[in-house]
Amino acid sequence: MKVFLMYSDRNFNLQQKLPSHEQALTQDLELNTLFNAMARGDEFLFEVAKKTILSGLNNDRDTILYRQDILKDCLRNSSLVRVIYDIAVESIANEKKYYFGFLRNYPDAILHRSVEVLQMFLSMLQKLRTIADEHANKFESEGFTAFFAMLNEELDDEYFASVQNHLRELKFRDGVLISAELGKGNKGTNYILRKPQDEKRSWMERLFAPKPPVYTFYISERDESGAKALAELRDRGINLAANALAQSTDHILSFFTTLRTELAFYVGCLNLHEQLAQKGEPMCFPLPAAPGERRYSFKGLYDVCLALSLEQRTVGNDTNADNKDLVIITGANQGGKSTFLRSIGLSQLMMQCGMFVSAESFCASVCDGLFTHYKREEDATMKSGKLDEELSRMSDIVDNITANSIVLFNESFAATNEREGSEIARQIVSALVEKQIKVFFVTHLYEFAYGFYSKKMDNALFLRAERQTDGRRTFKINKGEPLQTSYGEDLYNSIFGKSN
Repeated sequence: MKVFLMYSDRNFNLQQKLPSHEQALTQDLELNTLFNAMARGDEFLFEVAKKTILSGLNNDRDTILYRQDILKDCLRNSSLVRVIYDIAVESIANEKKYYFGFLRNYPDAILHRSVEVLQMFLSMLQKLRTIADEHANKFESEGFTAFFAMLNEELDDEYFASVQNHLRELKFRDGVLISAELGKGNKGTNYILRKPQDEKRSWMERLFAPKPPVYTFYISERDESGAKALAELRDRGINLAANALAQSTDHILSFFTTLRTELAFYVGCLNLHEQLAQKGEPMCFPLPAAPGERRYSFKGLYDVCLALSLEQRTVGNDTNADNKDLVIITGANQGGKSTFLRSIGLSQLMMQCGMFVSAESFCASVCDGLFTHYKREEDATMKSGKLDEELSRMSDIVDNITANSIVLFNESFAATNEREGSEIARQIVSALVEKQIKVFFVTHLYEFAYGFYSKKMDNALFLRAERQTDGRRTFKINKGEPLQTSYGEDLYNSIFGKSN
C-alpha cells in the first residue's frame, strides 16, 4: 500500500540529508518560530516541518503544485484529515503496546503477538476504508484521489474476510498440523505447517469415512521434558508462518508510519493556517514559475515569524522584481529592512515545500538553492575578526552555490571601512549576478549601493525603507535611490533626547 501524499511517485524520506547550511538558514530566518507554530508542542510535527521545509529547495514546479492541491483539500476537509492522521498515530502507538519481552526469539510468541497486532491493524484499516467510502468525493487533488482509490481497491470486503479467516486459523484452537521427514540420524527435518482438512462433512460421513493410518502418542501431564520437546516441534512447524505474519504486520506498520509522516506536514500547515487566520493575516497559494522565467513579484508580503510573535497585524509590502537579478535595499535604521529580507527567504522556502505563503499574492521562480549571509556578533573566542569570519562564510557559500540560486545579504562586509567594504561587496555581488544568481542585499554602504544605482542596470531594483518627515518609520519598503544617511540620529534622539 502506497501513500504518495508528498510526491506523486514515491514516499517522503524523513531521514534525508538536509542542506549543509541549514543551521544558518534556521538562525537567520528564525525558522524555529515557524516550526514551533506548525508543531504546537508536538516533537514529531516539529521534526517533519523542519525536514520538509528545509528540503523543499530540491522540489520542482510539478511537486510544488502537487502538494498545493493536496493542501487545498486539507484546508477544505481539515477535520477529516486530522481524523486520518489520528488513526495513523493511534495505530503506531498501539503496536508498541504488544511487547515481546524475553520471548522475542520464540516462533510461538512471535506468531501470537503478530496475530494480535494484525487484528488491531485490521480494525484501523477498516476505519480508513469507511472514511474512503463516505468522504472520498469531498477531495479533488490527485494525491488524495489516488490514496482513496488505493484504499478501495486493496481494502475491499473480500480482503477483510480473508484476513479474518486466516487469523482465526492461526490461533490454532484445534491444535497444529505439522508434517516432517526423517533426516540423518533419524533427526526430524523439513517441518511444514499443514492446513487443517476441510471438515464440511456431516457427522455420519466423518464417522464412517475411511481414515488414513496414523500413529498417536500421549504425553503425561507431569512429563516436562516431553512437553518441552513437543513445544520445540510446534515452534519448528510454525516458524515460517510466524515470520511471514510478522513481515505482514511490519508492512502494515510501515504504511501507517508513512501515512503519519506525510500527513504530519499537512497537519502542521493546518496548525499554522489557523493561527494566522485568527490574527487576520492574509495568506495565498503562490504561483511557482520555471527558473528561466525570472519571476519575483508579490503583494502584501509580510514576515510570518514576526506575525506569529506580535499581537497586532504586521505591515505587508508590494514589489515587482520580475527580470531583476539584483535588489538592493537601503534606508532608515529600524525601518523594516531586515524584516523585509526575512520575508523574502521565508516565502521562498514556504513556496518550494508546497505551502501557502504569507502574502496577498506571490509569484516567484523556483530556485535551486537559498543562502543567507547575515552579520554576526563578534567572535567570543577571538580566533578571528568579524571581517575574517564574514569572508570565510562567503567562501563556504561560493563552494556550494549553483546557478538559479538566491542569496540574502544583511548588512554584510560592514566590519571594515566604507570604501573597502563597498569594494568587497561590489566584487562579490557582480560575480554572483553574472552567474544568474539572484541577490537581495540590505546595506548601509552608500558607496556600494550608489555605485550600482549609477550604472542604470536594467536587471537591478533599488528599494528604500520609508521614513516620514517627523522621523516615524512606516515599515514600508518602496522604490527609491540610495541615500547617504540611514537616519541614525533619529535613534540617538529617541534614546538620549533631542539636543537643543
